[in-house]
Amino acid sequence: MGSSQQSSIEEELDSLCITLQSILPRLLTASLNLNSQPLFKVAQTSDYEHLRRLSTPGPPSDINQVIDDAFAIAEFRARMSHPRAMAFIPSAVSPYAWLGDVLASAFNTFAGSRLQGSGSGIVEKTMIDWLAGKVGLPGTAGGVFVSGGSMGNLLAMALARDHRLPRGQQATGVVYVSEQTHHSVSKGLRIIGFHTSQIRHIPSDDNFRLDPIKLSEAIRADRDAGLLPFVVVASCGTTNTGAIDPLTEIAAVCGREGMWLHVDGAYGASASLSTTHSHLTAGLRHADSISWDAHKWLFQTYNCGILLVRDRKTLLKSFASQGDYLRDALGDDDVPNFWDCGLELTRGDRATRLWFTLRVIGEKRFGDMIDHGFFLAEAAEEELGKLSNWEIVSPASMAILAFRFVPRDKTDAQWNELNVAISKRLVAENIAGILTTKLRGVVVLRMCAFNPSLGVDEIRGVVQQMDRVAKQVYLEHSSA
Repeated sequence: MGSSQQSSIEEELDSLCITLQSILPRLLTASLNLNSQPLFKVAQTSDYEHLRRLSTPGPPSDINQVIDDAFAIAEFRARMSHPRAMAFIPSAVSPYAWLGDVLASAFNTFAGSRLQGSGSGIVEKTMIDWLAGKVGLPGTAGGVFVSGGSMGNLLAMALARDHRLPRGQQATGVVYVSEQTHHSVSKGLRIIGFHTSQIRHIPSDDNFRLDPIKLSEAIRADRDAGLLPFVVVASCGTTNTGAIDPLTEIAAVCGREGMWLHVDGAYGASASLSTTHSHLTAGLRHADSISWDAHKWLFQTYNCGILLVRDRKTLLKSFASQGDYLRDALGDDDVPNFWDCGLELTRGDRATRLWFTLRVIGEKRFGDMIDHGFFLAEAAEEELGKLSNWEIVSPASMAILAFRFVPRDKTDAQWNELNVAISKRLVAENIAGILTTKLRGVVVLRMCAFNPSLGVDEIRGVVQQMDRVAKQVYLEHSSA
């Protein structure tokens, strides 16, 4: 290498170091100082051409200009870390999480095998063992970090098929879910070859929980019809209401029937790390598999999910395979080849960001942050109870609250219209990101209160502002 080329490389590295030093404070400001920023900023048709121009490759550009362009593009997003972002379950991201993500990306460790990533492999295995212990799984447990709950649910359905359904009998297999089960389960089942006619949606009880008695009746009817019930999908924290299915009772049904129990704990499993509410997740210990998203209630960046299994050998039996060119990359019990534990061969290091966050802030503070979500939702419910014309449709559960505005002189259809309009006004005025869902056919407002930086007094203030907006919308609709 010539001296001029070496000098050019050194200058480029020096410039990059300066850029990195300047961008970190800017990123911290952009990710933490969100109170005055819009909750949602969606690109409009008039923005498309500008964004296309920024997105189109061309001649070399100054790195600082490209960084400015990246910030301009990122303006058009929902600010999930905003203190009043309560529409979706993914929570505020800890700055330690994205810093850990930056470290993992910079090292760019191949996390598929022990040969290529033994350090990150030990971190992943240790985190899996630690999380499995937190939910009460036995020493035989194992798992793998995945992209999220959708992938975790898909892998779990494949495991249930392989280990509870006789080979060649897939066409007669039957799956049991609640009417509140996340739609990713049905999608995963379709991908691995099951028809929608093989999925039974069991009605939930008054608390939106899967009913074990109705489940048993449905299983008995299918067995009498010559079908093969093989898996029940329960929820630990449903998306709509935060309901926790009666996992112990459902596990008893599965044990009696020789069926696989999968629990979608995408966000609710995180309560097992809570300082004061971990008892709510006690039933997780009965599961054969659990999906869990660290990018929901563990304050991590996206693409950080976990699949836990009661018996780690089931993963290898279903997913292990070996190409000739991989014959020298051997795993062991302490550091498995994680490409044998799921679908992905090429996989990045997903565990480091969670490990990094836990190491920096400690387990106790983590638990307190999760507890805070419970307190916020309960405070909002209490405040709503003081106001007229509001109905609690589903009480605060796992930091989720469902409610609606129901003035007496309106019909069901008008109530639905009013609550949709209230949600739109709350977003338009940047008061709170509170969107709607449907529960048993009626439109309700839904609050997911997870942000550790939102105070209890502040969420009470949000409820008061929501009441003001509701009264304004009511008057506008009444005079129209």
